[in-house]
Amino acid sequence: MVSTTSPGGAPLPPHATVLIAGGGFSGLGAAIKLMQDGTTDIVVLEKASDVGGTWQANSYPGCACDVPSVLYSYSFAQNPDWSSSFSPQPEIYAYLQRVARQYGVMGKVRLGTKLHDAAWDDTTKCWRFTTSAGSMTADIFINATGPLSEVAIPEIPGTEDFTGEMFHSAQWNHDYDLRGKRVAVIGTGASAIQFVPEIQPDVESMVLFQRTAPWILPRRDRTFSSLEKTLFKRAPIFQRLARYTTYWYRESYVIGFTQVRPALRIAEALGRWNIRRQVRDKKLREKLTPDFQLGCKRVLMSNTYYKAIDADNSDVNTSGIMRITKDSVIAGDGTEHPVDCIIWGTGFHVSDTAIAEHVRGRDGQTLADAWHGSPEAYLGITVNGFPNYFHMVGPNTGLGHSSIVFIIEAQLRYILDAIKQLRDNNLATLEPLPEAQDEWIDLVQKKSQGTVWLEGGCNSWYIDDKGRNSTLWPGYTFTYRKLTAKADPEKHLAEARV
Repeated sequence: MVSTTSPGGAPLPPHATVLIAGGGFSGLGAAIKLMQDGTTDIVVLEKASDVGGTWQANSYPGCACDVPSVLYSYSFAQNPDWSSSFSPQPEIYAYLQRVARQYGVMGKVRLGTKLHDAAWDDTTKCWRFTTSAGSMTADIFINATGPLSEVAIPEIPGTEDFTGEMFHSAQWNHDYDLRGKRVAVIGTGASAIQFVPEIQPDVESMVLFQRTAPWILPRRDRTFSSLEKTLFKRAPIFQRLARYTTYWYRESYVIGFTQVRPALRIAEALGRWNIRRQVRDKKLREKLTPDFQLGCKRVLMSNTYYKAIDADNSDVNTSGIMRITKDSVIAGDGTEHPVDCIIWGTGFHVSDTAIAEHVRGRDGQTLADAWHGSPEAYLGITVNGFPNYFHMVGPNTGLGHSSIVFIIEAQLRYILDAIKQLRDNNLATLEPLPEAQDEWIDLVQKKSQGTVWLEGGCNSWYIDDKGRNSTLWPGYTFTYRKLTAKADPEKHLAEARV
């Protein structure tokens, strides 16, 4: 066993009870709850230079959360200092840094340490890890790398020939001065909606390559008053009340997405009004008006995006991209757009995440082999054939309406109960029975039928290569919380420790 010092400082131990991969909301939450539950022999691997996960990586101009601030924190560590109702990235990043230090997690974290490979050893009943700082083993593996950690850049002919500046929104080059530059933005996802209005006033020209027009609703953001922040801090019951009411308001979205889809027409009318009030040109309005039902793709929010697109130095091309040359982007309609910089706003690998190629369970089968492009996990957490493995924010746990932190805390409660069963019953392994996993997948797919995500008339990253919803939880978060309250022994295969 090789053990070396990680860039984060302390060396990797030869063995730990639990190894957690990822230092974002999921990984930090897991470390905190494990330590509170008495499991202190843990190691957290974080490939970046600091904790924070996606909120450490994504620092592009205008980056902010599209979930209300009062919902976007751990329930046990609510933040009274949010500046506004939708918190900006620097505040969320600072919040996670502060919580990690407040709960004493940083001593468990190995920064700048990337997980290369994880393999289950059925002889010794442990996980073997290869990392950028050496190798080690652990009894339990919690994969908290998250679905928004690996950028997706489409393969377009000529990309490698481009001689200008080029970067993904999640790898923003802050040293590159965009002032006076000709810029191509490829993609119109959540990130582009936020950074486009920030850079548009400074660039000489900007052409936005849009494959599908998203639904964008007004962003009802406001600054919290000093009185509100004082009340949140000195009388936390007020923040808990704000969190409670906001939570139930957000849960009501599920009704439109899953049960009463005609109700979405009201929100669609608001989206069309949002276009009309900011876009003067009728032809441009047509380009920017979605042709699918609201909610089929992720619903976005902005008060400034359309105005930026309607500016004199902006253009929208919807014909696709034919190829990229050394100094231009050639659109599908044959028009050539000379540019100095290309910014990819093309999102992340979600259903085809690369880490699935590097997690090997029993008999050496990888997650990618087990999934065949259509991820499956019992309760979105455990996978048959992968003992003592817990996948946070796994298949069918994403949300289209509320805070993923609620799902994370529900999963943590389940994981802690599973680890308690391992410990109290002297078990060597725990994994879901194949029939339990199949029953869960059937339930999820039945709940998905008739929803806007499958029948809303769009192609989205919610749907995998097999046409199956393997990303979203198609229901209420309180239902998911109830289903994950305990690790049911009857749903699991367990081996006693010899």
